[in-house]
Amino acid sequence: MVDYHAANQSYQYGPSSGSNGAGGGGSMGDYMAQEDDWDRDLLLDPAWEKQQRKTFTAWCNSHLRKAGTQIENIDEDFRDGLKLMLLLEVISGERLPKPERGKMRVHKINNVNKALDFIASKGVKLVSIGAEEIVDGNAKMTLGMIWTIILRFAIQDISVEETSAKEGLLLWCQRKTAPYKNVNVQNFHISWKDGLAFNALIHRHRPELIEYDKLRKDDPVTNLNNAFEVAEKYLDIPKMLDAEDIVNTARPDEKAIMTYVSSFYHAFSGAQKAETAANRICKVLAVNQENEHLMEDYERLASDLLEWIRRTIPWLEDRVPQKTIQEMQQKLEDFRDYRRVHKPPKVQEKCQLEINFNTLQTKLRLSNRPAFMPSEGKMVSDINNGWQHLEQAEKGYEEWLLNEIRRLERLDHLAEKFRQKASIHEAWTDGKEAMLKHRDYETATLSDIKALIRKHEAFESDLAAHQDRVEQIAAIAQELNELDYYDSHNVNTRCQKICDQWDALGSLTHSRREALEKTEKQLETIDQLHLEYAKRAAPFNNWMESAMEDLQDMFIVHTIEEIEVQQLVPKRDHALLEEQSKQQSNEHLRRQFASQANIVGPWIQTKMEEIGRISIEMNGTLEDQLSHLKQYERSIVDYKPNLDLLEQQHQLIQEALIFDNKHTNYTMEHIRVGWEQLLTTIARTINEVENQILTRDAKGISQEQMQEFRASFNHFDKGDAEFNRIMSVVDPNHSGLVTFQAFIDFMSRETTDTDTADQVIASFKVLAGDKNFITAEELRRELPPDQAEYCIARMAPYQGPDAVPGALDYKSFSTALYGESDL
Repeated sequence: MVDYHAANQSYQYGPSSGSNGAGGGGSMGDYMAQEDDWDRDLLLDPAWEKQQRKTFTAWCNSHLRKAGTQIENIDEDFRDGLKLMLLLEVISGERLPKPERGKMRVHKINNVNKALDFIASKGVKLVSIGAEEIVDGNAKMTLGMIWTIILRFAIQDISVEETSAKEGLLLWCQRKTAPYKNVNVQNFHISWKDGLAFNALIHRHRPELIEYDKLRKDDPVTNLNNAFEVAEKYLDIPKMLDAEDIVNTARPDEKAIMTYVSSFYHAFSGAQKAETAANRICKVLAVNQENEHLMEDYERLASDLLEWIRRTIPWLEDRVPQKTIQEMQQKLEDFRDYRRVHKPPKVQEKCQLEINFNTLQTKLRLSNRPAFMPSEGKMVSDINNGWQHLEQAEKGYEEWLLNEIRRLERLDHLAEKFRQKASIHEAWTDGKEAMLKHRDYETATLSDIKALIRKHEAFESDLAAHQDRVEQIAAIAQELNELDYYDSHNVNTRCQKICDQWDALGSLTHSRREALEKTEKQLETIDQLHLEYAKRAAPFNNWMESAMEDLQDMFIVHTIEEIEVQQLVPKRDHALLEEQSKQQSNEHLRRQFASQANIVGPWIQTKMEEIGRISIEMNGTLEDQLSHLKQYERSIVDYKPNLDLLEQQHQLIQEALIFDNKHTNYTMEHIRVGWEQLLTTIARTINEVENQILTRDAKGISQEQMQEFRASFNHFDKGDAEFNRIMSVVDPNHSGLVTFQAFIDFMSRETTDTDTADQVIASFKVLAGDKNFITAEELRRELPPDQAEYCIARMAPYQGPDAVPGALDYKSFSTALYGESDL
């Protein structure tokens, strides 16, 4: 026989250690109270053995079934030590030495000794229990050993209000059943005979399972059967005794009742642990689900914003000019709609996206999760780069539009000038070609010829004067071609026609002069022949001279053009007056815009400086600061009508094609950028305070601690290695910029704890009944539907040696929640 003695804190158990139970020793005290003579007489009654055998067998099977086996006969089935070792492994969660598989007696004794050694290693002193008795099937020794195991693993660790083991279990029963009539638990034998105490325990924890008011104290069999059946069906507590075993015994076996009651304790205690574990898991999953929702929102908003930027930039980079100034002004109007209608919501989206990103990162830090890394190309820096590209394209587009409108304005001016000069020239040349081709000199006299020659000389002088106009027309046409005038084809055709006609007029003028001079010579010869006759015909000559004078009056035609020029003078004066009025109006618009811009611009700059001071000098509670900032934000938003007025004035300036303003240094673009930065800055500052509130509430930081953090942050300066350590945490990207929020997160991590992956794993293990895996059925039973399905969808199949079909790996899932592996 092997005697087991454990040093230090130990307990003695054995069938000979006292009355109906185990005698006690050691620091935990005696588990069993001293029994009187009536108690000791029960040792001679075999009823106790029957109750113990039935109860202990059921208790062992409640654990062995977790390993897929059970016992039928408690005396026989533990004799080889194999199931005994397996039972100890299941209830302790530890591995015992490898058992011997031989069938010889020595192998069985060695296996039982390994089990007894393990029991002794847990601080239990075994007296008079040896491996040989167990192998030989000694019923009392076997029951004593099982009772020892029950005490050590099911009762010893029970602790209620500074009492433990048997006393703790008894106190727990008393506390739980105190409100129930006809129940007075004073021991673990006769206090349980009527069955009401069992029913009261169930009703206290699961009132929906028991109709306690309908139970009668004088019907113990019904009461006991009701409690045992409900416990087996709904609480997974196997039926360890029959009602008759208790009712038909003067005093039920204390060990049997304690064993049965301890199963209720562990069932309800386990339920409490499971509820606590489920609550922890639900809390962690809720945080994770919310974070994932925020991540999905960020990804979606980032994708939408980047897609809008991607679509908008090509439109802003489109530099294909329109043909007319009206078409370009429509493009300018479209651009104004973009600035007024389409872009402002996107500015808000971008600001909100940054706020959401910062809030998400704060929540991740608070829940001990790794920082969120958006998909490739969707980082905040990527969005800022895209936005910067957008604004560069926007600025270039507006400049191009204005320059293009200037170009078209000049083209319209040149085209109108070309048309005016061409019309004047064409009006002047009208009929000139026919006049030059007229052969009137063939029938003319010498005096007529001389008059025609003088008239032709006057025409030649006029023709030479028109040479400059033709050259100007050609020069204007050339400039219109160089400036890519849309109607250059018609301009060139008209200009070519004018030039061709001009060349023709030159040729005809030369031909007519030759014809006139030739005719003049012929007529002079004839005139000489008639000279003498003329002398004789003085009256006739006088008449001829008078007629020639009348014919010379044809030169009066030149005064008509002079009159036409005089008529143009008032028209020119009117045009000058119109231009003067236009420039006066333009100057008024310049001064009007400048007056408003010189107010709005400094106001925006002042507000930006005030926000910078507020973020450093904020006092009071965080809620006070948040309220103050939101009130400050409302005052900023209320100023928006002043910007709308400025936009209207700017539109009038653009419509008037005014491109400079000496009265102000502020452009509309400067004002817009400043306003967007102001709105973004105040929104970010508000978000920082909201995140500080989140951090404070999550970490339990007091107002005094927050003020200390603020003071430390304001005096945060370079120092020693500790400074470098802090900087590596609060500024991991080495940007050189440390926000107060990052500093708070660091300080709170230094002083507080959060849920960890190990804690979540431990919680899942409780729900899994101490298994290394969990099933979908268990998840659906223990967790709310949405969170159960969330886990099932993400948990990988369990690959361990003890895997069963449908087993899920909760350990890798838990570590993935905290970023230690991938979900």
